[in-house]
Amino acid sequence: MKTNKNDKVKELRPEWDKNNKIGVNLSEVTFSNWNSGGSNSVSALFNSESNINYKDKYFSWKNRLTSRYGINKQQARELRKTEDVIEFNSNLGYKPDSLSNWYYSARLNFKTQFTNGYKYPNTDDPISKLMAPGYLFFGGGMEYAKNRDDMSFYFSPLTLKTTFVLDQDLANAGAFGVDPAVLDDEGNVIIEGKRIQKEVGILVTNSYEMEVLENITVKHLVSLYTDYINSFGNIDVDWQINFDFKVNSFVKATLGSHLRYDDDVKTTKPSVIEGELDEAGAKTQWKQFLGIGFAVDF
Repeated sequence: MKTNKNDKVKELRPEWDKNNKIGVNLSEVTFSNWNSGGSNSVSALFNSESNINYKDKYFSWKNRLTSRYGINKQQARELRKTEDVIEFNSNLGYKPDSLSNWYYSARLNFKTQFTNGYKYPNTDDPISKLMAPGYLFFGGGMEYAKNRDDMSFYFSPLTLKTTFVLDQDLANAGAFGVDPAVLDDEGNVIIEGKRIQKEVGILVTNSYEMEVLENITVKHLVSLYTDYINSFGNIDVDWQINFDFKVNSFVKATLGSHLRYDDDVKTTKPSVIEGELDEAGAKTQWKQFLGIGFAVDF
C-alpha cells in the first residue's frame, strides 16, 4: 500500500502527551450482634498520577509524578496509615538510528513520604518522616525498549544514589543507612549523625505492561541496585506487580504485590536488657493490596 508523503511528515513531527488520573479505593465492614465477633473498620486509599511525555524521531522524554496515601480506622483503635509515598520519575532517551530499539538513556528517580510513620501502637516515636528517608537516583546507561510505553530493559553502570534523613534524631540513630552519631560514655552526642548518604553503583531495571485478558492488565516493575564501594554484590531489590481490573470507565479494581529488600534498612528485636532493642539486620519487606474504587482520567 502506498504511503502518503504527508503521513510520513506527520509521523516524524514532535509530540507532547499529557494525562492525569486520580482515584480512591474504599473498603468498610460493620458488625452488629455478629455471633462470630469482629471489629468495625473503614479503609481508604487515595492515589494520583500525572504524566507529561515528549517524543520525536530520535528523542523520548517521559515524566511521571505519582502519589498514594492510605488510612485505616478500626473500632477502639487509633487512625493508622497504610500507604504513604510520593514519587517522581524522569527518563530521557536518545537513539541515533530511527529504526533502532536501543536508547542512550539518562534517568532520575526521587521518592519520599508525606507524613510520619510509626511502629504501631507506639505513636510517640516516629520511625520515618517527610524526607526521612528521601531517595534520589540519577544515572545514565543504555535502554532497550521495543515500545517505550509497554516494555523496557535499562542498564546503568554509573548511578548515584543519595539517601536523605533530614530529621536529626533519626540521623543520630543511623536510620536508613546514614552514619550514626558519635556518643560519649554517658550517651551524649559528640558528633551528630550524617543526614545525607551518597553511593555510586549499578542499576538494572525491567518493566512491562500487557493485557492478559480483556479488561485485565498486568504491570511489572523490578529494580536492582548494588553499590561499588560499601557492599558490592549486596543487591537492593524493589519489585512490584499490579493487576488492574477495569469494570467500566470509572470503576476499577487493583490487586498488587510489592516486595523490597534494602540492606540499609535494619530491623530490631527485644534485647536481653529489659526496655532496650538490639539490631536484627535487614529483612525482606512485602506488602499486598486488594481494593476496588473509582478513578477519573483527564
